[in-house]
Amino acid sequence: MTRLAAFRAGPGFQTKGQCRNRLSDLVDFGSNPGALRAGIYVPDDLPEAAPLVVVLHGCTQTAAGYDDGSGWSQLADQEGFTLLFPEQQRANNPNLCFNWFVPGDTKRNGGEALSIRQMIGAVVVEYGLDRKRIFITGLSAGGAMTSVMLACYPEVFAGGASGQPCTAWIFPGSTGASKTFVAFSRMIGILAT
Repeated sequence: MTRLAAFRAGPGFQTKGQCRNRLSDLVDFGSNPGALRAGIYVPDDLPEAAPLVVVLHGCTQTAAGYDDGSGWSQLADQEGFTLLFPEQQRANNPNLCFNWFVPGDTKRNGGEALSIRQMIGAVVVEYGLDRKRIFITGLSAGGAMTSVMLACYPEVFAGGASGQPCTAWIFPGSTGASKTFVAFSRMIGILAT
């Protein structure tokens, strides 16, 4: 129940000390035209050429609050992958939603989409991650921005999972909604290799 409360808590409840923050700030990752922040989580025993999972929070959430409520960093410890948590700022959207509906933020080489792409590039280089095992997932507005990223930069990602209400699973070789389970299973399998 505690994890669910942290997951559902809005920004007024996610103040320092109320959710466990296991993330480190990512700075100097590029021109950042979308003016986003980013947190990263790198397990202590990260294997060489590990995968990267990009995790996008929903509206009213923070990166740390979403991680704390969802358990992504615990899974990264268990399975040996790095996490990147792009984070919206109130100056961009008062509800902390990624601007998946703003044309300037949803195009290749522009706005928030480019900021996230720059974050990915910086983390891959800094930690020597496997460029063939980069995945992206998101919840709600983060799910919608996941779809934006998969559409704008399909060559970057090995797979992705977009959570409700904007369900879209894109994976090389998968076609249509009937392949959702197969796509997710393949993503988990690739993460483990």
